[in-house]
Amino acid sequence: MRDDAARLLLVDDNRVNRLLLARQLGQLGHQTELAENGREALRMLRERRYDLLVLDIEMPEMDGFEVLSRMLEDPELRELPVIVTSALEGLANVVRCIELGAEDYLSKPVNPVLLKARIGASLEKKRLRDAQRELVSRFATLEVAQDLERSGFSLGGRRVHGAVLFCDIRGFTGLVETLAPEQVIELLNTYYTLMFDAISGMGGVVNQIIGDGLMAIFGAPLPLEQPAAAAVAAALEMVAMMEQFSREQLAAGLPPLRIGIGIASGDMVAGYTGTQQRATYTCVGDTVNLAARLEAHTKEAGRAILIDAATQLALQGQVPTEALGPVLLKGKAAAVEVYAVLGDR
Repeated sequence: MRDDAARLLLVDDNRVNRLLLARQLGQLGHQTELAENGREALRMLRERRYDLLVLDIEMPEMDGFEVLSRMLEDPELRELPVIVTSALEGLANVVRCIELGAEDYLSKPVNPVLLKARIGASLEKKRLRDAQRELVSRFATLEVAQDLERSGFSLGGRRVHGAVLFCDIRGFTGLVETLAPEQVIELLNTYYTLMFDAISGMGGVVNQIIGDGLMAIFGAPLPLEQPAAAAVAAALEMVAMMEQFSREQLAAGLPPLRIGIGIASGDMVAGYTGTQQRATYTCVGDTVNLAARLEAHTKEAGRAILIDAATQLALQGQVPTEALGPVLLKGKAAAVEVYAVLGDR
């Protein structure tokens, strides 16, 4: 295939139209697969990746309008460019297709020069969108990138119910003094690889990294059925991973790593803060502050995972915990009930 060639799906119930149009697309250098109705096209779209859909409207079983409507409702398909080719006349049909997400509408018989130009323009838009999406994904999590695509960017937030997890490496400052800067970077990258995997595996989103510390949200931007339980499960996985990694560190003659984790659950405001030029997705509120204080208190408590009363209640006894009693945490006006998760070792 040429560099500018693409993989297209051509949908038309008329066999002659299908074969002739496929021949035209092949002459343009594109790889084309064929479907003879909307139902078959949707199945193929969900099974394979295509760069563009060329869609007829009048078809048996499922017409082109229905295909466009189904694609619009599907987050995996709604960004795929669609060029409609149809013998249907009338401005209303064109408008309906465009409103359902079609990039363009060409009347049959299709002018080959016009078809080439429209396909080229649609593929170029797709390449730009893909490049933009890849750029966003380097600086934001998949969930935040999807939220941006779905809702667009605007400063502000919405109230959500979820859990917040803070984590950092114990004794990191002293550890840095014993290692070369290159070793520190390598160590941090390994640490974050393990932590990100544990957090994302339970539906959490890492939204902040500060030095050796991180903040993760469970329940935003996408809701979770049991955010507190998910956060505790992730924390247990994080501790287990660090124990295994530390054994490998010791075997290699390197210092082990220990982490402290604080989790709090409740209402918070999630959204984008900053300016129109530079912003970040985050959560704010007393729940966030409490989680940060609990993480800091793990040093004094000598426990790897500390949680608040709301998180402990949400666990419904599924994870053993130990009540440490009321603790006046730094920055808090009143003492809060603190629990240690006993699954940690």
